[in-house]
Amino acid sequence: MARVRLGVALLVPPPLDGEIDGLRRALGDGALGRIPAHLTLVPPVNVREDRLAEALAVLRSAATATRPFTVTLGPPSTFLPDNPTLHLTVSEETAVRTLRERVFVEPLARPLTWPFVPHVTLADEAHPDRIQAALSALADYRVDVTFSRVHLLREGPGRIWAPIADAAFTPQVVIGRGGLPVELTVTELVDPEAAALVRADGTVQLVVTARSEGAVSGCVQGWCRNGVAHVSSLVVADDYLHLGVGRHLLAAFRSEAADRGCGDVTLAPRLSVGLDVG
Repeated sequence: MARVRLGVALLVPPPLDGEIDGLRRALGDGALGRIPAHLTLVPPVNVREDRLAEALAVLRSAATATRPFTVTLGPPSTFLPDNPTLHLTVSEETAVRTLRERVFVEPLARPLTWPFVPHVTLADEAHPDRIQAALSALADYRVDVTFSRVHLLREGPGRIWAPIADAAFTPQVVIGRGGLPVELTVTELVDPEAAALVRADGTVQLVVTARSEGAVSGCVQGWCRNGVAHVSSLVVADDYLHLGVGRHLLAAFRSEAADRGCGDVTLAPRLSVGLDVG
């Protein structure tokens, strides 16, 4: 049975993630671009593909028992001499450790080389001299961050880690008790199990991204099924409004949909009524 390499983390939310990545860039962090700014709860673990649903259930269960919490990141510290890293310490560790205990269970549990210490890595495999200089320069750095959800990440080609599922820190919502119980969850990412259901139904997701001089200037998302394509969202960056980017995106979407046998294209109501697509 094939295995997937997974991890569980608290992703630093925007705009603070950009600030943390700026520090990582200045410190020469080799993982920048491969791993988002994060606080690891479960380090990389190999999980059989047929146990992915169990891993998702663990994530949801842990999240429903947790409420949003705020911690302070900083000042920086290091794991030298055992490990040449530079990281931000985490204050008020109780909520982090409690959440970690909830997610560190089968099939996500694994043997550990080092004890769990909550932290946000700034640089891995850094030279000791650079670490000492950064400890001094960033001695007063502290920032508060509120976490409201937990993410399951998967390692892909090029050792790039990307979130594949998220679970919000909210109580479980179940409707239809006494009849057909229905559990409702609100996520920022499409649940992998839900994505599998969509694929089984013959629905194909379709996304077209526009770039101008290397920068993303717009994106259109939708789906194709049974000869019909639907545009669910279209976003054009502020700097590229009224420059024709939206029209190009819609034209490309229609062309790609037609190539997939979907000649009819519908638009979400907010797009079809009075929208200047730029």
